[in-house]
Amino acid sequence: MARTIATNTAVSRDELLEFIRPRHHAIVMTTRKDGRPQASPVTCGVDEAGRIVVATYPERAKAANARRDPRVSVLFLSDDFGGAWVQVDGTAEVLDVPEAVEPLVDYFRSISGEHPDWAEYRAAMVEQGKSLLRVTPERWSPVATGGFPARLA
Repeated sequence: MARTIATNTAVSRDELLEFIRPRHHAIVMTTRKDGRPQASPVTCGVDEAGRIVVATYPERAKAANARRDPRVSVLFLSDDFGGAWVQVDGTAEVLDVPEAVEPLVDYFRSISGEHPDWAEYRAAMVEQGKSLLRVTPERWSPVATGGFPARLA
């Protein structure tokens, strides 16, 4: 049986965005007060400006940590756990309602398309006090796949 060889493919920003747009499962990594990492599994999208967007609540660790230290990493996984992945490092901002409402609409669209009742959605976001974590990509790893090192092919 042929061995699967690990790959690392350097990509441009446009290629990165093309890769991550259909991938909505990710791990957001922020920094706790004590300097240790905080990992949060999330559903995420990419907005029209190419920023990674994550709906959250203001009291969640990822939001609190990003407010204190905006350096954030996002690890995008493929639906198939053994599939390709990429880590994106960037600067985060946290938006709260009411400022977050329209960006939350964009977040929803980036993942699920059109909502049957946008007024109802907007009202729910305000009622729930949602926040939006928005990460501007600054650097990223190569898009990688797991497997054996090429020397073992």
